[in-house]
Amino acid sequence: MGLVVGLDAGGTSTRALVLDFDGTRLGAGVAGGANPNSHPPEQAASHIRQALTAALDGLDPAKVEAGVLGMAGSSKLTDPAVAALFEAAWAGAGLRCPMRVITDCEAAFATGTASPDGTVLVAGTGSIAARIEHHELVSTVGGYGWLLGDEGSAFWLGREAVRATLVALEQDESDALSTAVLGQAAIPDMPRRDQWRRLITAVNNTPPIRLATYAPLVTAHSTAPSADRIITAAVTALADLAEAARPEHDRTPIVLVGSLIHAHPLGARLKRELAARTPAPVHVATEGAAGAAWLAAVKVLGETAPRPA
Repeated sequence: MGLVVGLDAGGTSTRALVLDFDGTRLGAGVAGGANPNSHPPEQAASHIRQALTAALDGLDPAKVEAGVLGMAGSSKLTDPAVAALFEAAWAGAGLRCPMRVITDCEAAFATGTASPDGTVLVAGTGSIAARIEHHELVSTVGGYGWLLGDEGSAFWLGREAVRATLVALEQDESDALSTAVLGQAAIPDMPRRDQWRRLITAVNNTPPIRLATYAPLVTAHSTAPSADRIITAAVTALADLAEAARPEHDRTPIVLVGSLIHAHPLGARLKRELAARTPAPVHVATEGAAGAAWLAAVKVLGETAPRPA
């Protein structure tokens, strides 16, 4: 029986999964991040090969009839030199089938549903919504990055937490969230104006993306008035993002993916908000590698390909 392979290559880790045509999992591998935008392309390609080699251990790579690589930073492979590195890694793992590259949004959507059409909403360090048609990404809304947008993302939550703390210091209205922010920033107990200056200096002395590290404080102290306001705004922004990516009266599935989807209570409140706005089913994506592997099976078997067991 033939095999298929799928990979989910992100900035932090790369996961590979081998399935047979019945959807049975036969092998899995994990390696370091393989986003060529955040890692040197040579290192990213090496991680692809490592994950594949581990997943194919004890299996015959020649039996793999189709493979899909879902990855963040997939646009980087439009560079022929970068593409050549990844093709070499693919062949180096013993694969003879073509390497099909898709976005991480497409892989995530396929993980959450077998529907060929719908919307995927990503809420992690950044935020973006994408429209999927016939299993392919056709349009996006948002995803502009931390400087221009990413409303509702972990970066945005962290920035809003710091801003709320500065306002609290200005107005002498501290709550559990502002206290936690000052603690994480290592701001000692001193007059409020001095704390205000120290916090601004501390945040500006670190890379901007580090603001995302304050995001967990918002959900951890969700009952604090300032945190509740931030979560409410984030939920609205993310739901608006998903809605903007969909045709009016659309009933196709919405698939949620990203760290914030699992952050209580933000994830639960987002699901409730979407349910109030649309009768469409809302699913949560699990493992992108499974979605990529299933799309590889669809290429061989068609839409009736069994879902990963």
